Amino acid sequence: QVQLVESGGGSVQTGGSLTLSCAATPIPITTKTCMAWFRQAPGKERETVARIVPGTRSTYVANSVQGRFSISTNDALSALFLTMNSLEPEDTATYYCAGAPNGCWARFTEYEYRGQGTQVTVSS
Repeated sequence: QVQLVESGGGSVQTGGSLTLSCAATPIPITTKTCMAWFRQAPGKERETVARIVPGTRSTYVANSVQGRFSISTNDALSALFLTMNSLEPEDTATYYCAGAPNGCWARFTEYEYRGQGTQVTVSS
C-alpha cells in the first residue's frame, strides 16, 4: 500500500527557509508518474505549489513561489522534497504531497496517493 508522509514543517520568520520532505513507499513508476506539492491556507482553496515528472525531468513551480521554491525527488522516487527560501507570511499554509502514476492533475483529490499535510507558519 502506497503511503505518503510529510515532514519538515514548522514556524519561521519572514525571509527564512524550510525544506519539506515527503516519504513515500515507492509509487508505480511510469513515464507519466507525477509527484506534486499543494498548499492550503486558512479560508482559501488548495493550490498547486510545484510538481515534477521524474521520467521527463520536467518541473512546474507556481508563479507565486517562482524563484523561491524548488521541487526535487530522490532517484528511487521514495522521497519528494520542497525547498522553500525567502519565505513570506503569505506562504503560511498546510502543505501536502501527492503522487500519481498516470500523470499530473489540477486538483489534489485527483491524485491517487495523498499525504496528510504538514503546517508551515511564517511570521513577520
